[in-house]
Amino acid sequence: MKNKAKKKEKWIKLRHRIVRDIAFTILYPYCYFKFGARIKPFKERNGRQFIVVFNHTTGFDQFFVGMCFKGAVYYMATEDIFSKGFTSKLLKYLVNPIPIKKQTNDLRAVLNCMHVACEGGTIALAPEGNRTYSGRTTYIKPTIAQLVKKLKLPLAVFRIEGGYGVQPRWSDVIRAGRINCYVARVVEPEEYAEMSDDELNAIIKEGLFVDEARADAEFKSKKSAEYLERAMYVCPYCGLSEFESRKDTVECKKCGRKLKYLSTTELSGVGFEFPYRFVADWYDYQNAFINKLNVLEHTDSPLYTDNANLFEVIVYKSKKLIEKNVEIKLFGDRVVFGNGTVIPFSEASVFTVLGRNKLNIYHNGKIYQLKGGKRFNSLKYMNIFYRYKNMTEEVENGEFLGI
Repeated sequence: MKNKAKKKEKWIKLRHRIVRDIAFTILYPYCYFKFGARIKPFKERNGRQFIVVFNHTTGFDQFFVGMCFKGAVYYMATEDIFSKGFTSKLLKYLVNPIPIKKQTNDLRAVLNCMHVACEGGTIALAPEGNRTYSGRTTYIKPTIAQLVKKLKLPLAVFRIEGGYGVQPRWSDVIRAGRINCYVARVVEPEEYAEMSDDELNAIIKEGLFVDEARADAEFKSKKSAEYLERAMYVCPYCGLSEFESRKDTVECKKCGRKLKYLSTTELSGVGFEFPYRFVADWYDYQNAFINKLNVLEHTDSPLYTDNANLFEVIVYKSKKLIEKNVEIKLFGDRVVFGNGTVIPFSEASVFTVLGRNKLNIYHNGKIYQLKGGKRFNSLKYMNIFYRYKNMTEEVENGEFLGI
């Protein structure tokens, strides 16, 4: 007797909707009072399923989407949250997110999206794949249009405005301010079927682009500048540098110049005129600096030396601690760990930042994760890696530095 093919397990469960409804009761007032989030309910759903795209500004963005849409929403989430043992199993049981490998073309993730769509589920994702460090919407991979067309679902473009002001990616504190969340546009399948991928991508990019480099609101905190050094490592006066923050002030450790981060998100030099009004402007300068840096001239001595806990990520299972407080040296062409491990950039496929300041390195079939202290800047590792790739390989987007 032939064995019958095993029936594919259903992705969507009744408990997901129950969990969503319970979470709504608890989280809606939390989002309102803690984040100042004003979430406009989406009244045009009419029982239909959607693919929802949203700009990524805070660690709570997925909950803002969930507060807007009735019923369960299935979010695409990076493999990091699926590698936390029991916590990951509980998350999968309660809401069953769709795993995706960050900064890669993940065919399995696409197939899972099709699975959810066929069962009638609404899917949500942040096409940037990263939270913004600067307050401006970041690079969106052009493959998003292909995914939308493959799923053939109505497209809902969900905007989050003010999220960076309330909770910058580099900060540990939530500031007193206001966030506005709403569906800015719906594009029906029959409408985008007539578009080219470029045209659909343009609609998505335009709908999601938010620039918070403007002083039109206040976001108050006594620790407004703390941990800005997670994002910034280039000084306009010193070049490659390191910073240290306290309360509303950040200081360059090379030249000693200090900046204040104001409640309007503006920057103000202490006793001098700083050339950049907002973090976004400074961040653009930093990217331009790295894109002109000849990293191949920095292979003899390290650009930076840090310490962090070193893990190996067992994808969709767990993380294995390799060594605590290992020394890490960043060269222009490689990363060297104190335990003797060398990762040449020429052999690595991806460097990607997770959360506020964790770093994943994809090398020879393994994923290493660096988790440093509060002031650890993982962004510079990713930027230097991509600068090396841009210099040594023919790449389509020659100024892309990972975000």
